[in-house]
Amino acid sequence: MPDLPISSLPSASTGYSDSLMVIVNYNPIATGRTESIPFSAITASTIGTSGTSGVDGTSGTDGSSGTSGSSGTSGTSGTDGSSGTSGSSGTSGVDGTSGSSGTSGTSGSSGTSPVLPFPTVFGLFAQTGNSTVVSATTVETTIIDGGIGTLSVSANTFSVGDSFRADMAGILNAANNETIRVRVKTGSVVLLDSGLQTLPTVTNDVWNMSINFTIRQIGGTGVASIVSLGGFHYTKLSTGNVEGFSFNTVNNTTFDTTIDNTLDVTVEWGSTNTSNSIYSDIFVLNKIY
Repeated sequence: MPDLPISSLPSASTGYSDSLMVIVNYNPIATGRTESIPFSAITASTIGTSGTSGVDGTSGTDGSSGTSGSSGTSGTSGTDGSSGTSGSSGTSGVDGTSGSSGTSGTSGSSGTSPVLPFPTVFGLFAQTGNSTVVSATTVETTIIDGGIGTLSVSANTFSVGDSFRADMAGILNAANNETIRVRVKTGSVVLLDSGLQTLPTVTNDVWNMSINFTIRQIGGTGVASIVSLGGFHYTKLSTGNVEGFSFNTVNNTTFDTTIDNTLDVTVEWGSTNTSNSIYSDIFVLNKIY
């Protein structure tokens, strides 16, 4: 084979990146062996001087960021476990035995009865029907009718300060300028006396009288003393005017607390005129102190 410069050799490739190319020198040497020539020895003889370094290229632009991946779906929650069954209740303990009763304490001594600071007050009498109508007569006549209770106080039972109140009422008629007299008595003893009182014309007018008594002293006549006050009034139906009279008396001469005393109220007309009439339909006697 004729000598060829390396540049005239045909190109060859083994197909492997790490292959060693060997160029065989076919010129025989004296020893009659073929020598290998390293590739570096060949290239060294062909390598020229190094060229100047090229300028650095500009850096490429950054690529755009990729899109974020979508989030995965949440997993479903697990089902709750069933509740456990309640345990059975324990049995009740047996009751203990009752303790013995304690001994009773001794009874306290009885206290003394309290002394009231004031006398007992109570009702004595209540009339339960209309009294007799006193009309066309000049005879002194009672205007108290029957009822329940009593109008009497027994002998030696009055005390100093005992007080009583009587309230009574009824219907009154009178001719003009007729007179009427009212007395409050115990038996035959007069406690109150209105004297003769002149009336105007009165036609079916309502009258009322209140009487108060207080025992000032107790004892026989000349010692015992009682004060009494009465007020007699009637209301004129034609005008609504209230008219009447009042009277009071202290009896310390004929009043006697050592005997029974029975209350009475009487009226006496000054004439027998048939237009004059009076009766009571209520009478109540109370002990007020």
